[in-house]
Amino acid sequence: MMRVNLNKIISLARISNHELSFLAPSARCLDGLHRSFANEPGSTEVAPAPAQLVEPPLVDSFGRRHNYLRISLTERCNLRCQYCMPAEGVPLSPRGALLSRDELLRLARVFVAAGVDKVRLTGGEPTLRADLADVVRGLREAGVRAVGMTTNGLVLTRRLPALQRAGLSALNVSLDSLRADRYERMARRPGLARVLAGVDLALQLGYSPVKINVVLMKGFNDDEISDFVEYTMDRDVEVRFIEFMPFSGNRWDDSKLVPYRAALAAARARHELAPAAARPHDTATLWRAAGARGAVGFISSMTQHFCSSCNRLRLTADGNLKVCLFGAAEVSLRDAARAGASDAALTGLVRAALRNKKARHAARTAEPRVWALAPRISFPWAPAALASRARAPVGARAYSSSAEDDAGAFSHLDGSGRARMVDVGAKPVTVRSAAAECELRVGGRLLRLLRDARLPKGDALTVAQLAGALGAKRTADLIPLCHPLALDVVRVRVELPRGDCEAGGALRVRCEARATARTGVEMEALTGCAVAALALYDMCKSVDRSMRISELRVVQKSGGRSDVSPPPPPPLRAPDRSPLGEGETYAPTNVMHF
Repeated sequence: MMRVNLNKIISLARISNHELSFLAPSARCLDGLHRSFANEPGSTEVAPAPAQLVEPPLVDSFGRRHNYLRISLTERCNLRCQYCMPAEGVPLSPRGALLSRDELLRLARVFVAAGVDKVRLTGGEPTLRADLADVVRGLREAGVRAVGMTTNGLVLTRRLPALQRAGLSALNVSLDSLRADRYERMARRPGLARVLAGVDLALQLGYSPVKINVVLMKGFNDDEISDFVEYTMDRDVEVRFIEFMPFSGNRWDDSKLVPYRAALAAARARHELAPAAARPHDTATLWRAAGARGAVGFISSMTQHFCSSCNRLRLTADGNLKVCLFGAAEVSLRDAARAGASDAALTGLVRAALRNKKARHAARTAEPRVWALAPRISFPWAPAALASRARAPVGARAYSSSAEDDAGAFSHLDGSGRARMVDVGAKPVTVRSAAAECELRVGGRLLRLLRDARLPKGDALTVAQLAGALGAKRTADLIPLCHPLALDVVRVRVELPRGDCEAGGALRVRCEARATARTGVEMEALTGCAVAALALYDMCKSVDRSMRISELRVVQKSGGRSDVSPPPPPPLRAPDRSPLGEGETYAPTNVMHF
């Protein structure tokens, strides 16, 4: 009986008071009562209580406790999935606008202190972030119980072992087709074999289950439902069919939706399915085929929403908190943290945003919104500029850039985004020329040796000129999609800086190329210039290891459609033609002066 009563006391002590300060003393009394009972003799039968929360748990106005945080690590992605982004793409944020690792881990600690114990890393594509293993390790050290990741799986075979050692505990792989041609059409990139190899590696490393996310679209992959069920027969995977979701820009309409019940009927038409045990807060309704090692699930986010059990918060790559995936309202935790907000103030921002969370999402009516009208939250410590800044549209992101996905802007990409060599057969043959320059910054001692031709390796300037000419002629062997050209001439010059050499200076390397051809020679000029600078570096590195190559650029290009003109020379000073003043002596400057 004592055990039951004490557990009730523990439970009461951990109930969120919804930030009502007058309940705080009661909570402290209950917590102290629990400690006194636990220290009494004879209390060894009582199960140990979980670790005490630093902050009350995050509970919204509808009593939903939020302990699950989804963190977008990057906006970049190495696929261009049709349902994930509009065809025209969106501009990527500058690096400084995104959360650094230290900022991300600080925000994670704020959430952990408020009861978040589960984190899922998303993107973009999270595996494109170089410090991903350090992020995972930092989250586990911050107290996160479970760190999962959603990935497209393209580089899992290379990165997963290190991520597992860092503490990655769960894995979701986005895979919309088991047919190579269809996968490539959906993702606008090849790679199905690499994804399947990554799933197999995850199973070998002990991830159980590996969750496979499949976005169903009518007329595209809805005929593969049975194939995915078959995929679960001999693998410990959980294939989760997701109803196509409306994001502004991917041409949402009901005709693409495959409802949950229709997908379930298609699966049961060829397989005997039985319901599987449900998990708390799970978004998928699970079924298992007879004799299967794995399971299939159906996420009915559109036709049968599961908002009543939602326990999720979302943190975007640029530090904005979203309490609902489909909501327009965002709170910039990044701006608050950079403005000097304390951890307590950041927690207050999170709780205030959570109070505005709706009972359910309104995804079916989600259209492009007037983002400036999204609710804003301000705190007394925040600068006025931070509180009133108009929000940028970062809701349902398309992880690309408009230029990257525009085949008309990049001639080396075809309509599906695959690399190709440009056909120049129809272009006229003209005399093409280009010049490129770069700088090699060196120290004073090396500059003296170059001027005196006393380098240990010999005549570095001549070697650089020969290397640059050779590099220009071999450009097509180095640059994969560059056309091989018969060059008429290549000239490489290296100019030493003038003046005192004590402080060092910048050597200017210039490569000029000319050809009679159908395409330009700017790549030949750039390659020759770069190779000449590298040869100089190699000749001089025994003397100066702090050299720096920089400012490689095309400075002149002619003979093609888009010519580049050299910058105009600085204007000459006009001669002084003012009349002589009274008493002024005239001194001629155009005759020899004795």
